[in-house]
Amino acid sequence: MTLENAESPLLITQDDAVRTLTLNRPAALNAFTTQLLSMLRTALDEAARDDSVRAVVITGAGRAFSAGQDLSDAMIKPEFEPGGKPKDIGTLLDHYYIPLALRVRSMPVPVVCAVNGVAAGAGANFALGCDLVIAAQSANFIQAFAKIGLIPDCGGTWLLPRLVGRARALQLALMGEKLSATEAVQMGLIARCVPDADLAATAQAVALKLAALPTRALVETRRAFDEAMSLDYEDAMKLEAVMQSHLGFAADYQEGVQAFMEKRAPQFTDR
Repeated sequence: MTLENAESPLLITQDDAVRTLTLNRPAALNAFTTQLLSMLRTALDEAARDDSVRAVVITGAGRAFSAGQDLSDAMIKPEFEPGGKPKDIGTLLDHYYIPLALRVRSMPVPVVCAVNGVAAGAGANFALGCDLVIAAQSANFIQAFAKIGLIPDCGGTWLLPRLVGRARALQLALMGEKLSATEAVQMGLIARCVPDADLAATAQAVALKLAALPTRALVETRRAFDEAMSLDYEDAMKLEAVMQSHLGFAADYQEGVQAFMEKRAPQFTDR
């Protein structure tokens, strides 16, 4: 099922319980504009409200996932003429990137990112904010911010040190060097790297598997991991107890245990 026309900057399709969002500015390496960022957030909001969606895949059209922010976008393009006023990039982050990143992190279903090519700047960090990141072997990740006098954004300063440690995070951010998908897996930055020809099918298969699992438990697992990063050991276990209490009353727990005892495949319905 296709929900958008082929000329749209964002393509939306659905197969079974998996909704796929495809960044569709291939001539611009899927660089983010305010229009694309708005469309992506709206599409995620709609997927969050749609009970038929149990997993989301985000990918890019063409040879890139996303080259990051489109620097020609009027909201941040510097005025090079004498007397031109600088643009407030923080406003772009406040109104577009922060709400988008938080939307991904609060989705009521798992989000899989299929990185089909270069993921640079905000494009890299947006991908890393998803639940599972699967990349094509030809893909690469670049923290390009320092090259234009900026710091990692779209959650990069929070994500990078937690994913790979402070030393490696600083190396990636300060040097701005290209990191291959294979190196990204070895470093623990992403979950998996597959041959280019297998990327779409692999991402779809992973998303379908997630869609068949108890969605609420998967989402609470994400939340528990995120919150535990700021908790001590005892408080993290107390949070586990609260979450397990809530999940234990849910229909999916009852179904999972009953299916296990009856030696059959479970049919999970919670979301």
